[in-house]
This record gives sequence, C-alpha cells and structure tokens, in this order.
Amino acid sequence: MLLKRLFTAVLIISAFLVNAQIEEEQLDNLIKETLTTFDVPGISVGIYKDGEIVYAKGHGVRSLTNKKDMNAETLVGVASNSKGFTCFALAMMVDAGKMNWDDKVRQHIPEFQLHDSWVTENFTVRDLVTHRSGMGLGAGDLMFFPEGSDFTIDDVIKNVKYLEPETSFRSKFAYNNNMFIIAGEVLKRVSGLTWEEFMEAKIMKPVGMTSSKAAYNRVTDKSNIIDAHTMADGKVIQIPHDWSELANPAGGIMSNVPDMLTWAEFLMNDAVKNDGERLLSEIQFHELWQLQTPLKVYPGDWYDSNFKGYGLGWFVADVKGGYKQVYHTGGLLGTVTQFTMIPDLDLAIVVLTNQMNGSAFNTITNTIKDSYLGYDNRNWIEKYGKRNADYIKYNDSIKAEVYSKVEKAQKLKSLPKPEHIVGTYTDDWFGDVIISHDAKKGYTIKSERSSRLFGELLPLNATTFVAKWNNRSYDADVYVQFAFNENEEAVSATMKYIAPITDFSFDFHDLELQKTE
Repeated sequence: MLLKRLFTAVLIISAFLVNAQIEEEQLDNLIKETLTTFDVPGISVGIYKDGEIVYAKGHGVRSLTNKKDMNAETLVGVASNSKGFTCFALAMMVDAGKMNWDDKVRQHIPEFQLHDSWVTENFTVRDLVTHRSGMGLGAGDLMFFPEGSDFTIDDVIKNVKYLEPETSFRSKFAYNNNMFIIAGEVLKRVSGLTWEEFMEAKIMKPVGMTSSKAAYNRVTDKSNIIDAHTMADGKVIQIPHDWSELANPAGGIMSNVPDMLTWAEFLMNDAVKNDGERLLSEIQFHELWQLQTPLKVYPGDWYDSNFKGYGLGWFVADVKGGYKQVYHTGGLLGTVTQFTMIPDLDLAIVVLTNQMNGSAFNTITNTIKDSYLGYDNRNWIEKYGKRNADYIKYNDSIKAEVYSKVEKAQKLKSLPKPEHIVGTYTDDWFGDVIISHDAKKGYTIKSERSSRLFGELLPLNATTFVAKWNNRSYDADVYVQFAFNENEEAVSATMKYIAPITDFSFDFHDLELQKTE
C-alpha cells in the first residue's frame, strides 16, 4: 500500500511534520518530558495528515529488563481499540446478509440470558456493543481479568444472568467488556470463523496491517514487542503480559504505529482500500460512527464539544468548530493506548505506551490535536502532571491510613475467631473464594477460579478485613465486609476497593459471597 511506502520513506528521512503547527523537535521534547513526568518507560507516536505519515517515532525503552529502544514498529497491545475492529467485522456480516444490528441476541445465541427476562428477549446485537445493558461499570470483568482464570465463553454466556442491573435497560452508558466478548461469539456463529481468524484474514490482511495480530499468543516473532509496566508500591516495575484470550473481542489486538496509521487511513477513506476495493458498504460504514449511547458534555469542555457519545465500537464527539472526532482508548495491566481520528481534517493520532498511565497519552494527543485545531499552547503536560501527582498522592494517603489501622487492629480484642470466618464463600458467577487461617501466618484469601487472585487477609475491625493481594502490581486491595449470625459466625461477605485508583475491571463490588462450607 501507498501508506507502507510512505512509512519506509519516513524512516529514511526521519519524521517531518508537514503543514503542522508543532515542530518535530518540539514534539520529540514533549514526548521525552512525558516519559519522565509520568514514569513511562516507552512511548511510540504516529501522526497521519492529508494523506501522509508526518510523524512516526518511538521514545524510551520497550522494556526495563532488556533496555531495548522503543520504536515505531514495536508491537503493543492496543486493548479496547480492538472494539472498533469487532464492530467493523459485525458490519461486514450485516452487508453479507447474515445478521442485522437489531437482531435479538438469542436469535444467534439461544442460551443467552440476562437477569431480567424482558431485557433478555429484547437485547439486540446493537445493545451488545454500545454499553447500555443496564449493568454496572465493568460488570463481570473478573471472569477474565486478571489473566489466569478458567472461565470460558460458555461460562460468560451462562453467568451474565447473575449480574444484577444498576440502571434500567438502555438508560445509561456503563462500559462493559463481557458484552463485547459475547459479540465476538455472535461473529463466530454467523461467520464460521473464530474472532481471531476473522480479524486477521478479513480485515488486517486486506487493509495492509502486515505486523498486527489478533492476539498476543498469535505473535510468533516477539523480538520487537513491549513488556508491560506499572506502578507498584511507589515504583515502576515490569510485569508479565496480562490479557485473557477469552476477552480478545474486547481488547486482544497487538499492533504498532504504522499498522494503526494504515487502519486510520483506510477508515478515513470510507473503508475503501488504496486499490479501490470497498470492504464495507457506505451505509454500514456510516452506521459505525453514529451516536448510539449519549454521554454528558460538561460546561467548560476543553474542546468546545456540543455532543459526545458512543457509536458502534467508537466514541464520537464534535470538537472545535464542529469537527467530528472518532476515538477510543485502551488499557491492559501494564499498558494504555489512544487512537484518535478527525476525518474532516484528514488527521489521525496514535499513542501507544507500556505503562498504565492515561495522563501520558492524553498529554501527547491533546498537544498534537491542539496544534491542528488552532488552540493556543495549553501546557497539557503541566495540567496532567499536577493532576496525576495529586491523584497518586491522594490514593497513597488512603492506603497508608488503612494499613495504619490494620497495624493497630492486631491488638483489638473484638476480632472474630478464626473458626467463625474461615471456609468457602461462593458467588453465583465468580465461584468459590477460600478463606484459610494458619496460627503463625494468619489469614489468606484466594479465588478458586482466578488463580492469580490470592493474598493476605488482614483484620481491620470486628466485621471488616483487608484483602492484600500478593501481586502488588494490581493496586486493587479491597475491604472484605463480613455479615454474622447470632452465633457470631460469618454467613456472607462483600468487597469494596480501598482506593479509587483500582481499575474498574477489578469489580469485586459485584460479588455476593455466601458462606457454603
């Protein structure tokens, strides 16, 4: 493709920003400062403008272990930026006459069932991919997050009926990965291909995304791939890649700057390849970027937006002067990414990182975007830098206070006896959680179905303990609140995060644990 040849030229002559308001050296310096400000080991950035790649570079290192340079071709998990691919594939099936957006899900997955019988019968494929199920933020994500659970697609389909809604059906936006996992199963049943096979054969290869793979485990050459990193107990550390294959339709794709810019060029060319072949009808492509679920626009919006919302696998909004912006972000344990297109300006911006700090990609994307939209320098690195530092300090203070109370709680005489709380606690969709006690080592807590969720259980007061997970990179310690019967024996337990920095996919708050043994 033309874009690939242009990319080669960019590598030879270095990146030069054509018709842009921000100079290459300025952007280089901004990215380097972003690495330092937000403790990110590596970032790769790409800009496509008016038919050309005008910037494509990596900065920093792809791994704190091997210290190899991050470059534009370094593979990164784009996470939820995969959702746009899932919806593109479903739209292709609509074109093929194999389904419609407003088909009832049960037409393709008869065993599909939600908590409410009326919602079950009326839930459509469109509802699967527009975050309006009525369930809470991240409901059921513990079935695939973190990696290491034994849940299958059949389990997800079976278990979503246990997830109680927080709002009425189609009334409110609440991000939901499990509905996208089920959408991937719809694709498999109507196309006859697995989601991964469809992505690579029907989209990536025809579009020209030569380096991308539909899943981490499908990357055979890992010589230029990031390691994941996160902040753990005040220090950035490298962590293992963490994404369950089960959740690939929600966030599994591995890609890099040139391939994501190839994807952007293709999309902004109305889903027509450079050779003139159309992969999606004009009607269906238009449908993908139509607002389906509205989101609030607050006074003083930074980009003077009048509307925001979610389309089919994409966020959509208007930005300064009424330009339509189509965008998404993505986050895995240890990496976050951002993909932004303003088609009317023929502009696309890709930011890929190997540390889970969204302030970094926002700083870079907003600075680049501002230069093309004509905003004055708004010093995003200072804004986000201060906000990020304050947020970390706030969360650290909460955790410090809690663990100070935990230390003091060891002397309390009102703590329950071990025999009153040890045992098996069962949740309808998450399965068994085992609480054990050793006279020397104290209490432990572990999930039977999610093998990496285990840790200490530390007393806080007479009814509440703190689960301190052994994997400190999760930053997801929780309160465990017990309910007792008249004999002072625990009969049930609920969980709640300690600090708001906890990723919403650690949806412990949705568990209703009943003591069964």
